Amino acid sequence: MKKIELMVFDFDGTLVYSGDDLANSVNHTLKKLGIPVLDRKTIIGFVGDGVAKLIERSLDDKHHDMFDEAMEIFRVHYAEHLLDTTDLYPGVRDILEHFKDIKKLIVTNKLYSYTLMIAEELGIDGYFKTIIGADSVSCRKPDPGLLIPLLKEYGVEKRDAVVIGDGVNDILLAKNTGALSCALLNGLGDRNSLLSLDPDYHCEDISELKELFE
Repeated sequence: MKKIELMVFDFDGTLVYSGDDLANSVNHTLKKLGIPVLDRKTIIGFVGDGVAKLIERSLDDKHHDMFDEAMEIFRVHYAEHLLDTTDLYPGVRDILEHFKDIKKLIVTNKLYSYTLMIAEELGIDGYFKTIIGADSVSCRKPDPGLLIPLLKEYGVEKRDAVVIGDGVNDILLAKNTGALSCALLNGLGDRNSLLSLDPDYHCEDISELKELFE
């Protein structure tokens, strides 16, 4: 097992299953704008680069002029419904407790306010040194400028940190920074795309982290 000093967790698709609430808010937005709704799988495929990209991808080429209105509709609806069905993935609380003595961060392209609201409601915010959202700093995953200052702040060498997530951006963040990468294959991301990036580690389930790190 690899001894590590810092665990950097993605949020959507890694710690929490939020796909249905995101999809419902996207389709609510499309309905309000008179645009045909999308199937859940298509919308889930758009997740990972923040709200703006999610909405941009959900609007077809004919409706990009509605982007600002769509963003406003989505934000209002999602803020009211982000906990309708969103919950922790099985085993998450156990893993956070198991690694309670290791520094942990959440780094997500989700807006900070949404992330904090969900983390607090699900009772996991106390496990993390900090939560970095899309609007917390000037850069986003997979920009190494996001993680390098955090490694310096916590006095951790690159190869003693691991980025754990279900998205391509998580693996690329680790590789761009020089940290270890661990792909979760049961989240919202496409497993083949994750494996094609040759992550240092991969898991079918978050509980397997116990067998990889100490």
